[in-house]
Amino acid sequence: MKKIYISIFVLSAFTFTGCADDYLDVKQTETVSVDDIELFNNDNGAKTFVTSIYSKFLDWDMSSFGWIGLASITSDDADKGSTPSDTGTDKDVLDALTYNASNPSAESTFNANYDGINRCNQALAIIPKLDKADPALRARLIGEAKFLRAFMYFTLVKCYGGVPIVDHVSSIPLSPEDKTMQLTRKTTAEVYAFIEKDLADAIQALPNRTAYADSEKARASKGAAYALLAKVSLYQKNWQKVIDNCDLITGYGLAPDYAKMFRLEGENDIESIFEINGNGAVPARGIQGYSNTQGVRDSWGWGFNQPSQSLVDAYETGDVRKDATIIFRGTTLYDGTVVPTVELEEGQTDPNPRYNFKAYSSAFTNAWETDANIKYLRYGEVLLMKAEALNELSRTSEAITLLNQIRHRAKLGDTPAASQSEVRTAIWKERRVELAFEFDRFFDLVRTGQAKDAFAADKSIYFPNGRVFTVGKNEVFPIPASFILQAEGLSSQNPGYN
Repeated sequence: MKKIYISIFVLSAFTFTGCADDYLDVKQTETVSVDDIELFNNDNGAKTFVTSIYSKFLDWDMSSFGWIGLASITSDDADKGSTPSDTGTDKDVLDALTYNASNPSAESTFNANYDGINRCNQALAIIPKLDKADPALRARLIGEAKFLRAFMYFTLVKCYGGVPIVDHVSSIPLSPEDKTMQLTRKTTAEVYAFIEKDLADAIQALPNRTAYADSEKARASKGAAYALLAKVSLYQKNWQKVIDNCDLITGYGLAPDYAKMFRLEGENDIESIFEINGNGAVPARGIQGYSNTQGVRDSWGWGFNQPSQSLVDAYETGDVRKDATIIFRGTTLYDGTVVPTVELEEGQTDPNPRYNFKAYSSAFTNAWETDANIKYLRYGEVLLMKAEALNELSRTSEAITLLNQIRHRAKLGDTPAASQSEVRTAIWKERRVELAFEFDRFFDLVRTGQAKDAFAADKSIYFPNGRVFTVGKNEVFPIPASFILQAEGLSSQNPGYN
């Protein structure tokens, strides 16, 4: 395949997948020429630009070690894992909430999402020019690109607060206006407004998931856009908008078996609204290091992101979600894999007694690119989002009904909560055990104001006295120091970081 050269966001350079095993090399010095565009002026060529966006989610820097550290190990659901002496580069300071602006995971997550956003901007710039591609396909692909851009901006605003809004491909040479765009942080409210606009556009363009062929079932759908818009509204406490968008999500339901959702047989099932597919259809690659870094230490993995004792204690007796979420030493897994025990000397404590079952891959146990998927939006969370919003609007009895649907699937009885405040606490707890290791817990603690108390209570062999969450600082992660340096005064650091 002929190389094409594309202008890119100043923070990073990237490569994206083309047809089969070919790659399009990207450089900052040139833009796509008319001849280059003509190579892609057909249906398959148009798809290539959006497939490259999905491909980004399979990369090590986007969905693997750094993201796991930033969004999971920092929470009270997880300890660093591995061994006490193995820092995992920065996972020890993430676990301790003592990271600074030079933190590698905060930097890689920031850059990876802007890398993906740039791919979205390239797709949005080029696809309208492909006049030999089917118009309906082009409209759908533009909708997918806008959904994926909104998804990445939602990750950024949750992690860092206000960030630069880069909404188009920059000129070459870089104009003063584009430099300002790329290096100036917008407010949190402005970022949320941009996300909402992208999702509104995506909703108009995307089909329902039933309209996709089986080979394209991993692509974004109208339901995914409504679900993400509901979640964006949840984070802004726009309760009625949460309900309105949840009500527009149709064609989904609760999977009857919670555990099977996170196995190969449960990929893109009736509950799945949007997930990242490893060794799946878009494209046929696995997520780099996702299962390996979280696998059983000294057997098939590195042992990081270990389920905490605090999480174990959060499950009620009989809750089937506990054994579907946590691998315990000395057990036999559903596929016959035996999790070995370790011999300990008297007085020793096993530093690796538990592992993340939702990241487990049966067929690709030792493979670097795993077939495990990451479920980011599913119908169980839609019910919990709607329940939370209903309760906040004093429609508590309706909220209880939805909460009990989730509990019944987990083989639990009706919630004993009755008052609005009791139901609020019950919903928050249910989100924890329902969505554990799905990258929500840290952000849920922040948005609900529970973080300081939750971290103080999160005691382990690593932190016998709990952890200190500094209010006014730890709600967001540091903007990478490298970006602040590059911004030359156009952007400032989040409070408390240096």
